[in-house]
Amino acid sequence: MSDLFTELEWRGFVHHATQGIGAHLAGAGRTVYCGFDPTAPSLQVGNLMPIMLLRHFQRAGHKPLVLMGGGTGLIGDPSGKRSERPLLAKEQIRENLHCQRDQMSRFLDFDPGPAAAEVVNNADWLVKEPLVDFLRDVGKHFSVNVMLQKESVKARIDTGISYTEFSYMLLQAYDFLHLFRAKHCTIQVGGSDQWGNITAGIDLIRRVESGDAHGLVAPLVTTATGAKFGKSEAGALWLDPALTSPYQFYQFWFNTDDRDVESYLKLFTFLSRQEIEAHVKTHKKDPSRREGQGKLAIELTALVHGTQAASNATAVNAVLFSDLDPHTVEPSALELLAQEIPTARVPGRDGLSLVDAVVQAGLVKSKSEARRAIEQGGIYVNQQRVKDAARKIEAPDWLAGHSVLLRKGKKDYALIRAGG
Repeated sequence: MSDLFTELEWRGFVHHATQGIGAHLAGAGRTVYCGFDPTAPSLQVGNLMPIMLLRHFQRAGHKPLVLMGGGTGLIGDPSGKRSERPLLAKEQIRENLHCQRDQMSRFLDFDPGPAAAEVVNNADWLVKEPLVDFLRDVGKHFSVNVMLQKESVKARIDTGISYTEFSYMLLQAYDFLHLFRAKHCTIQVGGSDQWGNITAGIDLIRRVESGDAHGLVAPLVTTATGAKFGKSEAGALWLDPALTSPYQFYQFWFNTDDRDVESYLKLFTFLSRQEIEAHVKTHKKDPSRREGQGKLAIELTALVHGTQAASNATAVNAVLFSDLDPHTVEPSALELLAQEIPTARVPGRDGLSLVDAVVQAGLVKSKSEARRAIEQGGIYVNQQRVKDAARKIEAPDWLAGHSVLLRKGKKDYALIRAGG
């Protein structure tokens, strides 16, 4: 059995795999593919699992193919969906495809070489395929009775599934056959909801080409609380910084449940086994320090957005989640903070009451509400609780001479800035 397969098992990537895949991987460099349907203008956190899988294959000397579903995206994959997907316009599919393709260069190595990553678009062969030829050459190998037992179809029988989505399995199977022929691709990977589609392709290759092909699927990740992975209070976590800022992305990982830290370090970082075990050991000694979450957040933010973005996010996090000394806060950290939380301007520093500051910051709607919040201990000035509703914002409160960090409760932050 190959070292790669053993590594993938240890990291938690193997939910199902075809018999003999370990021995297959132990041979010469293989070609492996994973499909991504461009149904959105950006990849999201949920796509990281298959992306990391492809990267592990590449690091082990195998060639990854990123299949962009310019053709299958016009149909829609029923896997994991309770109802029919809305059909997107062809122009939108093309635009989404270009955006997602550009994002892949952050994760995979496309420089020339035996294991160079490559992007392929299944519209290049599916759109051209004559329907009657497809039905004769591909459709005849599929039993409707067997297709009805596949999880992606079976789960939709009660709510209904159109012939359009019912045919998706055939198209994905044909993708595998085409890549087997054109690119000598022998392995397909994906999430566990793709197992039925992947095995359909393996069976088609065996029937048509008498070929040996394999599949490996990773588990669908859920949090320790049972919530769907990759969702935040604001919705989906995108890999595009214009849709989810690097700091919001950092915070998602920093807020990881203690119970998920070890599994996420294994799945979503390239840290070695020794490094992960050391971080987990340190984390378990004192979970309140959130050192495991901090390492996870830095590694993932650097991977997706670069080391500078990770450094910036760490600086902002230090301001928001530590006791502030007004004399040590870097002005650059405040500039970054102003980009991430609501910020209000006031004419000058003199004579500003805390009540007025809280209202102007937008943390409450009225002065009376501000007074109640202060007296009840729900307002913080530079992370220090204040209960005096008559308090003024004094000179020592101004961070770097021009900013005051206000907080209401645990999560509602705002920055007051003097001048301009």
